[in-house]
Amino acid sequence: MAAPVDPRLWRHARSARRYLVVAVALSLVTTAGIVVAALALARVLAGVITDPARRDIAGWSTALAVFATAVLCRVAATWWQARLAHRAGARVVAELETAVLAAASELPPRELEARRTELAVVVADGLSGLRPYFSGYLPALLLAVLVPPCVLAVVAAHDPVSGGIIAVTLPLIPVFMVLIGRMTQGRAAATLAAATRLSDQLLDLFAGLPTLRALGRENPSAAATSATTMRHRVHALGVTLRERTMAALRVAFLSSMVLELLATLCVALVAVSIGMRLVFGHMGLYAGLLALILAPEVYLPLRAVGERFHAAQDGMAAADKAFRLLDDPARIPAGTRRLPDPHPIIELRDLSVPARDGLAPSSLSAHLRPGSVTVLTGPNGCGKTTALQAILGLIAPAHGDVLIAGIPVTDLDRDDWWSRVAWLPQRPALLPGSLRENLDLLGPVGAASPKALRNACAATGFDDVLEDLPDGWDTVVGTGGAGLSLGQRQRLALTRTLLVERPILLLDEPTAHLDEAAEARVLAALTARARSGATVILIGHRPTVLAVADEVIVVSATPGTDPDPTLAHMSHLEPVG
Repeated sequence: MAAPVDPRLWRHARSARRYLVVAVALSLVTTAGIVVAALALARVLAGVITDPARRDIAGWSTALAVFATAVLCRVAATWWQARLAHRAGARVVAELETAVLAAASELPPRELEARRTELAVVVADGLSGLRPYFSGYLPALLLAVLVPPCVLAVVAAHDPVSGGIIAVTLPLIPVFMVLIGRMTQGRAAATLAAATRLSDQLLDLFAGLPTLRALGRENPSAAATSATTMRHRVHALGVTLRERTMAALRVAFLSSMVLELLATLCVALVAVSIGMRLVFGHMGLYAGLLALILAPEVYLPLRAVGERFHAAQDGMAAADKAFRLLDDPARIPAGTRRLPDPHPIIELRDLSVPARDGLAPSSLSAHLRPGSVTVLTGPNGCGKTTALQAILGLIAPAHGDVLIAGIPVTDLDRDDWWSRVAWLPQRPALLPGSLRENLDLLGPVGAASPKALRNACAATGFDDVLEDLPDGWDTVVGTGGAGLSLGQRQRLALTRTLLVERPILLLDEPTAHLDEAAEARVLAALTARARSGATVILIGHRPTVLAVADEVIVVSATPGTDPDPTLAHMSHLEPVG
């Protein structure tokens, strides 16, 4: 079972450290208030009963004032701790969510895709479970560490017998807490896993709704069958999640009852012992009252920890996933070296990257020079996109190297290297917002000269798209460019790529979804950029794309895998231009 206080929490959340220091101080004040109030109350009650001459309030004004002050200090410390706990919980959750998102952006693309749903669940909802951890569990844990030993020492000093009974029975509560906690922790992890699977299914369902609608127009029965199958799967996962949640709640209620019953029996043993010794005159009334008042206070913090442990488990299960991501060695390595050459030569030296079935690409070697257009081609799945990601430093190769001006790409300062590259992936990144805001994703290029903007739009044909949009550049699009067709999204992304002045252009299928006329204009613009000194690297299959290449590189997968026969002749193509 994990430690009660995960040290990774204090390492990754600075606001949690400040709260812990203040919480310890307030817990000490609470402990002192408990002891002082009990001493004052026992002295007053014992004195009133045993000393008839001092039964008026005036005779006990000092003791009553001390009692009232101790109670007020305890209440104030408890209230202030609860207030700080809620604030600290909100700050820590926000801090961890930001850190997780930043860490996720540094994951390799394959790793990020594999953990997409897990990250969505952890960031969107899972980490919010840390609020009960800070508002309930952590304060109770601090009191459980400080109050029992201090109070037990006071009881033992006044009544060794009661102190001995408490010392013997007190460890029973932590033992039961550990046993119950192990079972609860497993159930919380299973509940989070079920929620992750359900979220994954729902995301797939929402992403596939347009496809279901399209299929429904052609074959309603097939679409209905697919929708029904998905609905049954989601319903089954929902039932599983509900059953797991109710099972966790049942364990929480039963464990609270067990701890409450155990603490009650322990206090009863102390009370019976005190009563019997008072009857036979084996102890004083003051010591008996003090032990009877403080005995429940010894067990109360431990009972509170056991009760609030369950509320904190969901948050800690999500936090554990977040910490594993923050400590994940799979994150993209960050170097420190900067490029001295603004137009470096990119060298792929025997590059091999692990894939699902072998290596893709496998043993890829090439020199990608400034001032030329290089086209990577090959069969689907041979690793062309992976090669571009390796050039960007997003994927670590299994063998070989990617050298930028003779420097391994992993040694380069990431921000400096990426500031020199314009990358157009297969699915261009378009965010919810206006077209102008999406134009600025690679930098503040939206403020470029009107002439440069017109030329870029003319090269991609996006000027025709703007004429059909009533709001022009202020047109708002949704997630992934919703509101634009695939061709319009591609033109917008190409416009953004051509407008930014960067010496290296990496474009993955740049002419996809474009007609022949638009494709010719885009290829002409890319060729012009290469002639001006830029390094232009394309992925393509079409003859028109291959025709503008100064060098064509055929990418192959695992050795022994024959490339596409239609591309076999390309390995002997002479440079064009």
